[in-house]
Amino acid sequence: MDESAADFCRRLHPRLVGAMQLHTGDRGLAEEITQESLARAWQRWDRVGRADSPDAWVFRVALNLATSRFRRVATERRAMSRVDGRAALPSADDTADRVAVRAAVAALPPRQRLALVLRFYADLPVEQAAEAMRCAPGTVKSLTAKAIGNLRTNLALEVEVDTGA
Repeated sequence: MDESAADFCRRLHPRLVGAMQLHTGDRGLAEEITQESLARAWQRWDRVGRADSPDAWVFRVALNLATSRFRRVATERRAMSRVDGRAALPSADDTADRVAVRAAVAALPPRQRLALVLRFYADLPVEQAAEAMRCAPGTVKSLTAKAIGNLRTNLALEVEVDTGA
């Protein structure tokens, strides 16, 4: 692919921010991770631009940055108990369905959530998602199938509760 670093960053930015927001649950953090990941790609564009999958390389960097962030705050999270147990309030433009789907995705085990985000939100092919997750393509397929099954179950239960069934 003969894409410039600037074109690459412009193209990937929206998907990467969205994927990292779904992965981290924090828009601000997602934007920070995206900026740092794309800056690293820009700095190494002579190598990254020639890679088989520059997209997967940047997603891997972003996932590593998110993991580092999670590790830095893990001690604090364990020390703090949930004071009031309230979830973050949805934004005004969210519909009830969007809120339910986001909550169901957030409730997935981390690797299932990540596989789902990379495959369907970031729109990475199985092979690129596997490269970003550092696992086999079959693992991505399995995690994705389990995530979809969990979403179907969780969202179906939520609908039954909501309708009084």
